[in-house]
Amino acid sequence: MDFKEIKELMAEFNESPMRELEIETDGFHIHLSKNENTFKPQGVLPQAETPSPKVEEASEQAQAASYIKAPMVGSIYLQPAPDKEAYVSVGTKVHKGDVVCIIEAMKMMTEIKSEVDGIITKVLVTNEELVEFDQPLFEVQEG
Repeated sequence: MDFKEIKELMAEFNESPMRELEIETDGFHIHLSKNENTFKPQGVLPQAETPSPKVEEASEQAQAASYIKAPMVGSIYLQPAPDKEAYVSVGTKVHKGDVVCIIEAMKMMTEIKSEVDGIITKVLVTNEELVEFDQPLFEVQEG
Protein backbone atom coordinates (compact mmCIF):
# COMPACT_ATOMS: atom_id res chain seq x y z
CA MET A 1 0.00 0.00 0.00
CA ASP A 2 1.53 3.33 -0.99
CA PHE A 3 1.20 6.68 0.79
CA LYS A 4 -1.53 7.94 -1.58
CA GLU A 5 -3.68 4.84 -0.91
CA ILE A 6 -3.19 5.26 2.85
CA LYS A 7 -4.29 8.91 2.67
CA GLU A 8 -7.40 7.90 0.68
CA LEU A 9 -8.16 5.14 3.20
CA MET A 10 -7.83 7.61 6.08
CA ALA A 11 -10.14 10.13 4.34
CA GLU A 12 -12.80 7.44 3.70
CA PHE A 13 -12.49 6.23 7.31
CA ASN A 14 -12.95 9.78 8.67
CA GLU A 15 -16.16 10.16 6.63
CA SER A 16 -17.55 6.76 7.65
CA PRO A 17 -19.56 5.94 10.81
CA MET A 18 -16.91 3.36 11.86
CA ARG A 19 -15.07 4.09 15.13
CA GLU A 20 -12.07 1.78 14.55
CA LEU A 21 -10.42 0.07 11.61
CA GLU A 22 -7.48 -2.31 11.59
CA ILE A 23 -5.89 -3.81 8.48
CA GLU A 24 -3.02 -6.30 8.42
CA THR A 25 -1.63 -7.85 5.25
CA ASP A 26 1.75 -9.02 3.99
CA GLY A 27 4.09 -6.95 6.15
CA PHE A 28 1.66 -4.01 6.43
CA HIS A 29 -0.36 -3.08 9.50
CA ILE A 30 -2.54 -0.01 10.15
CA HIS A 31 -4.90 0.76 13.03
CA LEU A 32 -7.20 3.80 12.74
CA SER A 33 -9.41 4.96 15.60
CA LYS A 34 -11.76 7.85 16.29
CA ASN A 35 -11.93 6.93 19.99
CA GLU A 36 -10.05 9.04 22.52
CA ASN A 37 -8.71 5.90 24.17
CA THR A 38 -8.00 3.10 21.75
CA PHE A 39 -7.73 -0.60 22.47
CA LYS A 40 -4.13 -1.83 22.32
CA PRO A 41 -4.06 -5.62 22.31
CA GLN A 42 -1.46 -7.21 24.61
CA GLY A 43 -1.08 -10.25 22.38
CA VAL A 44 -2.89 -12.29 19.80
CA LEU A 45 -5.67 -14.46 21.17
CA PRO A 46 -5.77 -18.04 19.91
CA GLN A 47 -8.45 -18.45 17.24
CA ALA A 48 -10.08 -21.30 19.17
CA GLU A 49 -11.18 -18.93 21.95
CA THR A 50 -13.38 -16.84 19.64
CA PRO A 51 -16.57 -18.72 18.76
CA SER A 52 -17.55 -18.42 15.15
CA PRO A 53 -21.18 -18.41 14.00
CA LYS A 54 -22.42 -21.66 12.52
CA VAL A 55 -23.72 -21.57 8.97
CA GLU A 56 -27.44 -22.26 8.75
CA GLU A 57 -28.73 -24.79 6.25
CA ALA A 58 -30.78 -23.17 3.49
CA SER A 59 -33.80 -25.36 4.23
CA GLU A 60 -33.89 -24.22 7.86
CA GLN A 61 -34.56 -20.57 7.03
CA ALA A 62 -36.17 -19.27 3.85
CA GLN A 63 -34.92 -15.70 4.30
CA ALA A 64 -31.28 -14.74 4.61
CA ALA A 65 -30.28 -13.63 8.08
CA SER A 66 -28.52 -10.37 8.87
CA TYR A 67 -25.93 -9.86 11.55
CA ILE A 68 -25.38 -7.09 14.05
CA LYS A 69 -21.59 -6.82 14.14
CA ALA A 70 -19.09 -5.26 16.51
CA PRO A 71 -17.98 -1.82 15.27
CA MET A 72 -14.89 -1.97 17.52
CA VAL A 73 -12.71 -4.21 19.65
CA GLY A 74 -13.59 -4.47 23.35
CA SER A 75 -15.51 -6.27 26.09
CA ILE A 76 -19.18 -6.81 25.36
CA TYR A 77 -21.91 -6.37 27.95
CA LEU A 78 -25.27 -7.89 27.07
CA GLN A 79 -27.09 -6.18 29.96
CA PRO A 80 -27.03 -2.60 31.28
CA ALA A 81 -26.01 -3.73 34.80
CA PRO A 82 -25.23 -7.11 36.42
CA ASP A 83 -28.64 -7.20 38.15
CA LYS A 84 -30.62 -6.13 35.04
CA GLU A 85 -32.17 -8.15 32.20
CA ALA A 86 -30.27 -8.50 28.92
CA TYR A 87 -30.94 -5.82 26.30
CA VAL A 88 -32.05 -8.55 23.86
CA SER A 89 -32.35 -12.32 23.73
CA VAL A 90 -33.51 -14.90 21.18
CA GLY A 91 -37.00 -13.92 20.06
CA THR A 92 -36.66 -10.21 20.91
CA LYS A 93 -38.08 -7.93 18.25
CA VAL A 94 -35.65 -5.07 17.50
CA HIS A 95 -36.07 -1.89 15.53
CA LYS A 96 -33.42 0.16 13.81
CA GLY A 97 -31.75 2.27 16.53
CA ASP A 98 -32.57 -0.02 19.47
CA VAL A 99 -29.64 -0.61 21.87
CA VAL A 100 -28.69 -4.31 21.78
CA CYS A 101 -25.52 -4.27 23.92
CA ILE A 102 -22.58 -2.16 25.13
CA ILE A 103 -18.93 -2.52 24.14
CA GLU A 104 -16.29 -1.22 26.53
CA ALA A 105 -12.94 -0.18 25.13
CA MET A 106 -10.44 1.41 27.53
CA LYS A 107 -13.12 2.35 30.11
CA MET A 108 -15.23 4.02 27.41
CA MET A 109 -18.73 2.54 27.04
CA THR A 110 -20.33 2.58 23.57
CA GLU A 111 -23.96 1.60 23.01
CA ILE A 112 -24.34 -0.72 20.02
CA LYS A 113 -27.59 -0.19 18.14
CA SER A 114 -29.42 -2.36 15.66
CA GLU A 115 -29.14 -1.23 12.06
CA VAL A 116 -32.17 -3.30 10.99
CA ASP A 117 -35.73 -4.14 12.02
CA GLY A 118 -36.23 -7.81 12.83
CA ILE A 119 -36.17 -10.59 15.40
CA ILE A 120 -33.04 -11.84 17.19
CA THR A 121 -32.60 -15.49 16.17
CA LYS A 122 -29.19 -16.12 17.76
CA VAL A 123 -26.93 -14.51 20.34
CA LEU A 124 -23.42 -15.34 19.11
CA VAL A 125 -21.39 -14.01 22.08
CA THR A 126 -21.35 -14.34 25.85
CA ASN A 127 -21.49 -11.54 28.40
CA GLU A 128 -18.09 -9.89 29.11
CA GLU A 129 -16.45 -11.69 26.17
CA LEU A 130 -13.71 -9.88 24.26
CA VAL A 131 -15.02 -9.19 20.75
CA GLU A 132 -13.11 -8.29 17.60
CA PHE A 133 -13.88 -5.59 15.04
CA ASP A 134 -16.65 -6.73 12.64
CA GLN A 135 -17.34 -9.90 14.67
CA PRO A 136 -20.99 -11.00 14.38
CA LEU A 137 -22.75 -10.47 17.73
CA PHE A 138 -26.38 -11.26 16.93
CA GLU A 139 -28.18 -12.97 14.08
CA VAL A 140 -31.34 -11.10 13.05
CA GLN A 141 -34.18 -12.32 10.87
CA GLU A 142 -35.19 -9.13 9.09
CA GLY A 143 -38.80 -8.22 8.78
